[in-house]
Amino acid sequence: MPTLTIDQQVALLMQGAEYGDEELKQNMARELKERLLEAQKEGRPLRVYCGFDPTTSDLHLGHTVPMRKQRQFQELGHDVTFVVGDYTSLIGDPSDKNKLRPRMTHEEVQHNAATYAEQAYKMLDRRKTMIRFNSEWLSELTFAELIGLASNFTLQQFVRERENFRLRWENSDPIYLHETFYALMQGYDAYMLKADVQIGGTDQMFNIMTAARKVMVSLGARPNIAIILGILPGTDGEVKMSKSLGNHIPLLAAPEDMYGKVMSVPDKAMGQFMRLVTRWTPDRVAETEAALRSGALHPRDAKMAIAREIVSIFHDEDSALHAEEAFKKVFQQKDIPDEMPEYALQPGQTVLDVLSAAGLVASKSEGRRMLDQKGVKLDGEALEKFDAPFPHPGVLQVGKRRFVKVK
Repeated sequence: MPTLTIDQQVALLMQGAEYGDEELKQNMARELKERLLEAQKEGRPLRVYCGFDPTTSDLHLGHTVPMRKQRQFQELGHDVTFVVGDYTSLIGDPSDKNKLRPRMTHEEVQHNAATYAEQAYKMLDRRKTMIRFNSEWLSELTFAELIGLASNFTLQQFVRERENFRLRWENSDPIYLHETFYALMQGYDAYMLKADVQIGGTDQMFNIMTAARKVMVSLGARPNIAIILGILPGTDGEVKMSKSLGNHIPLLAAPEDMYGKVMSVPDKAMGQFMRLVTRWTPDRVAETEAALRSGALHPRDAKMAIAREIVSIFHDEDSALHAEEAFKKVFQQKDIPDEMPEYALQPGQTVLDVLSAAGLVASKSEGRRMLDQKGVKLDGEALEKFDAPFPHPGVLQVGKRRFVKVK
């Protein structure tokens, strides 16, 4: 990674962060800048950690969002700890659940943990990653120490500030006392690791912003900086990526499958994918989004670049290129004849101009009608705006049987 100024580092490390409150986000950015400057002056790396409960042995792209942020810290020279929550898994994080999580057995946790870290190395630098199991310190907590941690919180905080607890309370669904321990345990993790930075998703807001920082202060430590990241939507572009919902992209997917699944993501989710799971800098993301807004970049081309990037991360560049060619062949060139007329695109021509000039429609009114019916495609992607500048050369199709190669 090229040398970045402190402000550029903050922009990169805060990319994808969401707090639900702009002032809170700015406060965290300010604290991060101060801690980076302090570490630079002292000649030490920041201590950065994120915890992962091995509730499954098969990871998907959504699991890698905090790992991507850890990798950014690694590339800036900071110390990263990957905490396997073998002890917190015995409770199960209730943050994003409206019912009690099933408790995992010790054997299930150990089985999943064995493959979890290995898959994480697809994102993290193996040589620079420290792996710790939180049973190292949580199993040593005494009952008296747990009482001390619990005395920092009220039951009202859990019910009021944790939406899932509040909903369960209002619905008269049970909230088990041991579920409140999870936030205390996560806060104790941060304290024992002397963490400068803790990373998590928006479903971890209470655990990190409230519990971890409060626990650290109560034990005489400086509170860590919370980097709260947005949740990656699934291939439906709507809800959190989840294997149980079938909208996930497995890390162990073949390159062609991974590429195709990314291409199936709705255009509206592209910004989240760019920010959360690519190696793109804030400048690159901003330039891409500006080009999309102006029409200089077609959404399909932007999505193909994202798909190439993601496949390159988890496989390699050659695999990404081969996956792209396979996608084009199967999806974009399906039912396209080997030979077709050609048309030379002229400067300034609109979509409707080309349809008419190339003889694909009998009149401009027919062209507008075909566009309204989504019957006009360029390289397999439907065109909609008749007065938009013609996007780029490619195979232009009207209906099922009319084709022209625009050059």
